[in-house]
Amino acid sequence: MWCPRRHAGSTPGGRAGAGVWGESEKMKTLLLVDGSSYLYRAFHALPDLRNKAGEPTGAVYGVLNMLRRLRKDIPSEYSACVFDAKGKTFRDDIYPEYKAHRPAMPDDLAAQIEPLLECIRATGWPLLIVDGVEADDVIGTLAKQAERAGMRTVVSTGDKDMAQLVNERVSLVNTMSNENLDPAGVRGKFGVPPERITDYLALVGDSVDNIPGVDKVGPKTAARWLSEYGSLDNLIAHAGEIGGLAGENLRSVRDWLPQARELLTIKCDVPLSQNVHDLAPLPPDHAKLATLFDRLDFKSWRRELETAGGDASTPTVGPPAISSASPRRYETVLDEDALRAWIAKLETAELASIDTETTSLDPMQAELVGISISVSPHEAAYIPFGHRGPAAPDQLPVQRALAMLQPWLANAAKPKVGQNLKFDLHVFANHGVSVRGIAHDTLLESYVIESHLSHDMDNLAERHLGVKTITYDEVTGKGNARIGFEQVAVDRATEYAAEDADVTLQLHRAMFASIREDAKLHRVYQDIEMPVLQVLFAMERHGVLIDAALLDRQSRDLGGRMRQIELDAYSAAGQPFNLNSPKQIQEILFEHQKLPVLKKTPGGTPSTDEDVLQQLALDYPLPKLLLDYRALSKLKSTYTDKLPRAVNPKTGRVHTTYGQAVAVTGRLSSNEPNLQNIPIRTAEGRRIREAFIAPAGSVIVSADYSQIELRIMAHLSGDEGLLKAFAERRDIHAATAAEVFGADPGAVSSEQRRYAKAINFGLIYGMSAFGLAAQLGLQRSAAQQYMERYFARYPSVAAYMERTRAEAKSRGYVETLFGRRLWLPEIKSGNPARRQGAERAAINAPMQGTAADLIKLAMIAVQGWIERERLSTRLIMQVHDELVLEVPDAEVETVRAELPGLMSGVATLAVPIPAEVGVGPNWERAH
Repeated sequence: MWCPRRHAGSTPGGRAGAGVWGESEKMKTLLLVDGSSYLYRAFHALPDLRNKAGEPTGAVYGVLNMLRRLRKDIPSEYSACVFDAKGKTFRDDIYPEYKAHRPAMPDDLAAQIEPLLECIRATGWPLLIVDGVEADDVIGTLAKQAERAGMRTVVSTGDKDMAQLVNERVSLVNTMSNENLDPAGVRGKFGVPPERITDYLALVGDSVDNIPGVDKVGPKTAARWLSEYGSLDNLIAHAGEIGGLAGENLRSVRDWLPQARELLTIKCDVPLSQNVHDLAPLPPDHAKLATLFDRLDFKSWRRELETAGGDASTPTVGPPAISSASPRRYETVLDEDALRAWIAKLETAELASIDTETTSLDPMQAELVGISISVSPHEAAYIPFGHRGPAAPDQLPVQRALAMLQPWLANAAKPKVGQNLKFDLHVFANHGVSVRGIAHDTLLESYVIESHLSHDMDNLAERHLGVKTITYDEVTGKGNARIGFEQVAVDRATEYAAEDADVTLQLHRAMFASIREDAKLHRVYQDIEMPVLQVLFAMERHGVLIDAALLDRQSRDLGGRMRQIELDAYSAAGQPFNLNSPKQIQEILFEHQKLPVLKKTPGGTPSTDEDVLQQLALDYPLPKLLLDYRALSKLKSTYTDKLPRAVNPKTGRVHTTYGQAVAVTGRLSSNEPNLQNIPIRTAEGRRIREAFIAPAGSVIVSADYSQIELRIMAHLSGDEGLLKAFAERRDIHAATAAEVFGADPGAVSSEQRRYAKAINFGLIYGMSAFGLAAQLGLQRSAAQQYMERYFARYPSVAAYMERTRAEAKSRGYVETLFGRRLWLPEIKSGNPARRQGAERAAINAPMQGTAADLIKLAMIAVQGWIERERLSTRLIMQVHDELVLEVPDAEVETVRAELPGLMSGVATLAVPIPAEVGVGPNWERAH
């Protein structure tokens, strides 16, 4: 017996497991999981998680988390998790090329199968693996058994072929996309009913299984043909009627299509040693699970076992999660009595989460639309202020609500948690409210645990709680149809906003447990990231004073120089053209002037990117003019034109936003406007810094670490030569040149020093001999010789690099001196270029990350000193390894004297870490 075959597409919307056919509530349910489908999807979707022994665990975690979610979302009397067996199946006998092009299973995935199967058995899930057939065939057979027994079947899969199984009693769910398919859903997704899915798949083919279809025929054509002719057999019979290339391609494979359909059809009469009534879940083996979770380092799951109480009736695995099955108590607070009741809860809570809904994403401009709070899982409230519309209820005035909340908000003894709380601190400050007691931030918790992943709340909830949250787009719409949050109906706003506060509290519980148990991560989170949040808030709030009139003059000057370059370019080209048009530049350079094509775009046309122009500029005048034009244009558009427009009219200052959870290395970013990328190697870039000024009676003070990453390299590698050079306070580049070129330190030439500087900085970025040769304009053999001499003179550097690469491959990450984890997802990539890029990053990341930690510690130390001494000095910018301060004249000497010690004293390295201090009326003069 055969039945139509596989996939889990879905209709957007409903939660998995929702009853969509109106069956009797007494009808029993069989829940079948396509384990093989989810195994691959979890492996590719999740980060390269590893236990302490370096063994991969991400796929195990992903599948187990999915199973836990299914248990909550789809209650069932019977269930099974089904995997493909090793070896060939009957399909290989029918068609030897079946799956012939599928790559071998990655070693890191193969290593996870055994512990995954052990975990599944220990949780009580019946596990089925049948030789000679695929998991699909076992699932199809069980679904038919259940249908004959009067049950309904829910199949959890990510495979489209299984859509052929769907009928009035069989549905598909996809937990990774939170979608489900009933018969109408199959037709809506594929354009054909379930009984025609195998015909449809035969026409479009299956490249994964190496089953060819009709060449150039896609889903739309296949669905149209089947709609017109009713079936594949009838289509084949009338193949002569199909015109054009598609008809020719159909006729060329019509003898093959029945065999393709046979391969794609799920076998529903597989002899099984178990029947559907044997698939009742078993009690979980807590002792076995404890052993497995210890081995896999699933710490939060291990703790859950200790507090689970051994409830055998509901086998669970995974962290506490919310789902459609979890009762939620979300309240809309519309009057003072209701708010007082919630304030009483806040006052007695050990920890409360808080979130704001606002009129803008600009932290300095945003005003409150509402506040959400939560004190326990699944319980939260939304306090609306500014919702409007004919159906909007009466709401509390924002100032009255804030006055009532102020004692709790300002109480440092009342711990608070939020998601990206720096933004919320600004919003409250815009209303004159100071918030204290910031204990935790889930954005930063995620950043410390998994810096290489996304940290937005929707993704965090999916990853750590196994739940799909309501998205902002679902509430406000998209694009031109988007409405402001103040226009969202209050009931809908409550669902969204209260969920934010609820989920944030639960995310903290799930993530902070992992941080607390790891001393290194806890140090990074508690001693660096959380304190620096407050420093950044103060810096952003104060802002930077700029000389807008000076920038306006610079902008006019840049515009005049650009116009002159434009005229020079016309002369060099022999005709006018648009210097901002890559297409016209390409025509001028490569068609009219016949310059050599050095690189092509993905579309096959000659590239005119900066690297190409820089190489051509060595021999031709026009590319040099284009580079000069682009450089001036970028300065003008990004800085001299934009900065004056960025001045806040209320404060008269520019307020950047520092991204604390962006770079995987721990470095801060600066946005709207970006103050960290103002070029300093050109006179024009340095002139822009002249516009960053101090108010009357104050000066700008700049303090930066000297050659910090090279010093960190010396410390981490322990190389005696480097340590000695720094200890003796020698010019490190001249010292390196003396070692590499065998010269007397006093006789090193400027060119030798330049080469040594390129080697020093190139090596800490993992540069190859090829890269060094390109940078210095040398033959590769010469660059290789210089590098070999370097490593011969500094052998511990080479040893450190090799050791670091090995650790990165073993663990999937490297660490800073302070224990920050810098994940390298591509370190075991099958793509050589990506793998080599990750290996280079592994060398640099500990140095760049340690430098980032040091400057953050310096910010904390300097801000703490300012507050203790009650100075009027303000930190106003952080740029790379530099701190910029605005200092009253009366405090200049104190600040100048104290800053070096404060910055160098944040850590003890094997080499000095001096900070150089400069003072001036503007940033350029101080730097």
